[in-house]
Amino acid sequence: MASKPNIILILADDLGYECLGCYGSQTYKTPNLDRLAETGVRFDHAYSLPLCTPTRLQMMTGKYNFRNWRAFGVIDPDEKTFGHYMSDIGYKTCISGKWQMYSYNPPDYEPEWRGKGQRAEDAGFDEYCLWHTEHTEDKGSRYADPVIQQNSTYLTHTEGKYGPDIYTDYINDFIERNKDEPFFVYYPMALTHGPFQPTPNSEIWSQNRHDNGVQYFKDMVEYMDVVIGRIVDKLDELNLRENTLILFLGDNGSPRQVTSRCNGQGIQGGKGLSTDAGTLVPLIANWTGTAAEGIACDDLVDCSDFLPSMFELAGESLPKDDIFDGQSFLPQIKGEAGTPREWIFAHHDPLPGHGKDAYTLQRWAQDKRWKLYETGELFDVQADVLEQNPITDGGPEAEAARQKLQPVIDRMHV
Repeated sequence: MASKPNIILILADDLGYECLGCYGSQTYKTPNLDRLAETGVRFDHAYSLPLCTPTRLQMMTGKYNFRNWRAFGVIDPDEKTFGHYMSDIGYKTCISGKWQMYSYNPPDYEPEWRGKGQRAEDAGFDEYCLWHTEHTEDKGSRYADPVIQQNSTYLTHTEGKYGPDIYTDYINDFIERNKDEPFFVYYPMALTHGPFQPTPNSEIWSQNRHDNGVQYFKDMVEYMDVVIGRIVDKLDELNLRENTLILFLGDNGSPRQVTSRCNGQGIQGGKGLSTDAGTLVPLIANWTGTAAEGIACDDLVDCSDFLPSMFELAGESLPKDDIFDGQSFLPQIKGEAGTPREWIFAHHDPLPGHGKDAYTLQRWAQDKRWKLYETGELFDVQADVLEQNPITDGGPEAEAARQKLQPVIDRMHV
């Protein structure tokens, strides 16, 4: 058995908390993720940024975006990712799924960002199987008949195949080949991001696998759960569950075109919004025999916290020659008190980037009840989840929240 525990980090694309049964969803069937929550820990205050690439940069580097954001879909070629860090401490590393961290803009839009970023082969992983590794106009399909690059070679004969099946099969093959060494697998999923298209379990798949419509979002959510189940089954087959931490997170809220039933309410997706609809995401941790079972943890977690948690799990210290913003939530995974966060901070600025002109810089700090923007607007998010009524005179509690959160914003500058 590997001396260090294995880690599988799964990041779903455009999936809000309201889409999972373990969070109260009444619209989708997600038995595999529900089972992971039932036999592990479900976090109820995990926060991402409102869009996928800002979230992924924060997660992969352990840093808030103001420290290393360059442009949308462009990671600094000199930046180290958790692929580099985990390789450095003795892990075999694999990334499979969606890359999109290199040359995001089409030729006629802000061409100064063409050919910029970090190629997948330079991101610190021993192996990769990825969609969208080149210029954005060359990315092709991520679903039916996908365009996928594996370790610098494009796959052929993908007609009739489904991208998420290929990404998942590659992960399972990697696990099989590296079962006797500590491994770190990062699965930035394509699902459930648009285009909304049939899955192999959709009735229409054999007739029109490229059909498009929001009605397929349900199929995509449920197929996401299916492929995660295949990874869990592979770990069971190889008797690796007791030495493997599985982490599952959503990268931002669900698409705004989608409304789901959750805990008796209709919840519209809020991708791109700074409200809970865009930033409150599912987080599940499962580690058979080590993680607490059937626990709902109320502590705050943000995406900078994954790297320090992984290092603590490996028994290593973070490098001293760099700045990291997160703190480990490994104790909470184990059912211990740990050192819960008193606040989280967000720096969200998708610019520059194609299709992002409608966005502006937003910075805020929040705890489980109060949320303060750099502009001065304060919200009681427990009472006003859509942030429609800024607090103008909230009495002593609101003033105490300002006194707590304003210094967080003030010190978050390069």
